[in-house]
Parts: sequence; structure tokens; C-alpha cells
Amino acid sequence: MKKYNVGVVGIGLVGSEMVKVIGKRNFPVDKLRIFATRERMEEIAGQKYSIEVAKNDSFKDIDIVFFAGTEGAKGASRQFGWKAVEQGAFVIDNGDDYRMDPRVPLVVPEVNSHHLSKDKRFIANPNCSTIQMVVALAPLHRAARMKRVVVSTYQSVSGTGRAAVTELERQTAALVSDPDATPEISVYPKRIAFNVFPHIGTGPDGEFPGYYREEVKMIKETRKIFDAPGMAVSATCVRVPVFFGHSESINVQFEKKISAEEARDILRKSPGVRVMDEPQNNVYP
Repeated sequence: MKKYNVGVVGIGLVGSEMVKVIGKRNFPVDKLRIFATRERMEEIAGQKYSIEVAKNDSFKDIDIVFFAGTEGAKGASRQFGWKAVEQGAFVIDNGDDYRMDPRVPLVVPEVNSHHLSKDKRFIANPNCSTIQMVVALAPLHRAARMKRVVVSTYQSVSGTGRAAVTELERQTAALVSDPDATPEISVYPKRIAFNVFPHIGTGPDGEFPGYYREEVKMIKETRKIFDAPGMAVSATCVRVPVFFGHSESINVQFEKKISAEEARDILRKSPGVRVMDEPQNNVYP
């Protein structure tokens, strides 16, 4: 089996998880290099790694570069993504800077791997809440064609990053010890422990009045992934005081008739999906 020189840019919560997954899945790595904003040693899953500083010429001998998702003008993929492509690497970007760029395919392998090609060396990874939704919807869409999707999400603090996980842990511990405590707030605008936020990200959005940033991501990304610019998609995204794991409730209208049992049967046979449909017996994650 051919092996690849792999780079991971960013070593926060997402970047660390990328390194763990590369190891767990026995990805055919020849050499793994990890980049961040400063040199240091980091221990991930019991193994120590030397962290390099990302520079314009860091990617000359790398086959595949995973960008962990820092965004905006100073985000890693903005600074180095296309430079890595110019140096011969394939780029897989977890951030949202290029998701809607017409040059860049937005890919979930179980859903639209046909968008991958050798001449498309910069690949965007959708938002986490979008991914879990479209993996479940794609097989049903192929069978009965969706025309309307209404989704409500209940998203854990891990989606914000490591600092948010730490903040929830500290606030929870403080309030359990003293219900009258006033825990420190730094990551979110209000206390997240024992609380629920009715929106995620900034907003309302000018293009989609009444929707906030996370909701707009889900709308736009779903349409692009399914090549359906006119698909009716509505999203309500809520932040909940859970450490890891997003939940979603999805209502779908199809063009063709499909029964609940037919849908279950399709989903049972679909990659990336596990059907757990016995709530009366408390069967759920």
C-alpha cells in the first residue's frame, strides 16, 4: 500500500482529534508533520509530537494537508491553503473560508464523493452539524428526492473549541459546589453551564433575515452538497451545555412517497448511519 506524507495545520481540539483519527484508522502515513503558530512538544493519545511553525514553504514534501479549521483573514487555510496546493499537496480544509467558493468542492465522502477529482486539489469539509445531517439524508434523497428540510440542532460546546469545553467544566463544578456562585465567563457571552443559547454565531444575516451564522451555514452547505440551489432548507441552531456530541431533529418532505419502515430499511444499509429506533426501551446513544 502506498504511504503518504501528511500534514496537520492547527493543534487545538480539532487538530488533536485529527491526529488521533489518523492513528485509529491506520491511515497510510509515511511521515506526519504537525504545524501551529509556535514550536513546542505536544502529547496526543500518549505519543509525543514535535510541532513546527507553519510557513509559506512548509508543504513542499507533503502529499495531503489537513487544516483543522482556524478561520478568517488570519486563518491558516487563508494564509497557507493555496500555497500548499501550489507546492503539490492535496488540501482538506475543515474551516468555512472556502466552503462556498465555486473553485472548491464541498465533500462528504458518503454523500458526494463524485465531486472529487485529481484536478481539484483543494477540498472543503462542511460544518459539523451539516455533515451529520446530510449523511443521514443522502440515501433518503436518492430514494425519494427531498424538497423541504427543517432541522433543529442541539450542539455541544466542543463545536466552539477546547476553551469552551474547559469553561463548561469549570462553570459546572463551581455551580455544583455553590448554586449561588458566579462563574467566570470568557468564551461565551453568558454562562453556558445549566443554560441554553438560542443561537450560534453572529446574526441576523442580511442574506437570510432572521437566521444566525450557524443556521446560514447549514442552509447554504446543504444546497451545495446536494447540487440543489433551490431546495427549501430551514435551520434553528441551539447551543446546549453538553461537552461532546451534537443532536438534531430533522423534518423532511419528499417528492415521492416513502414510508417510515422503508426509510429505516434504507438507513440501516447506508454507510455512516446506525439506526437506533427504540426510544420506548431507552435505546439511544
